[in-house]
Amino acid sequence: MLNIPKTVKMIITDFDGIVTDNCVYVDENCNMTRKLNFKDIMAFSILKKRGYKVAIISGEASSAIELIKNKFDINEIHQNIRIKVDVLKSIVEKYNLAEGEYLYIGDDINDIESLEYSAIRITVPNAMPKVKEVKDIQITTQKGGEGAFREVVDCLIGI
Repeated sequence: MLNIPKTVKMIITDFDGIVTDNCVYVDENCNMTRKLNFKDIMAFSILKKRGYKVAIISGEASSAIELIKNKFDINEIHQNIRIKVDVLKSIVEKYNLAEGEYLYIGDDINDIESLEYSAIRITVPNAMPKVKEVKDIQITTQKGGEGAFREVVDCLIGI
């Protein structure tokens, strides 16, 4: 069980490796697609219905992110971001969030600065080893793309 304080108002997350299984599927026309788990999709719905703010900061652009954005009216979407911590800082400032009012979920080396900046840090079991070494990081039971995002949301709302 993750330790997520009730003071959290916003979830800020990476996408690939958290909401997806970190795989890219390429068709014969070289189009890339991603697999989404309905548990994780439902988590976005739960957050929005309960009034939580949501942000996605992704190193890649994806039609899957656009789908989530349009379906659930996500507060912040940032794609093709190389230095995520700068975007994270701007979101925290924009929404005037205190240290315990947001959490960050990430799984790869480009998330480490954002995880270290955040007081509430979460990753997945299949994250890169360096990510799992971040001080005070919490690790979900579920792997990325297999309900990890939903696990975070369920812990936040007390299910």
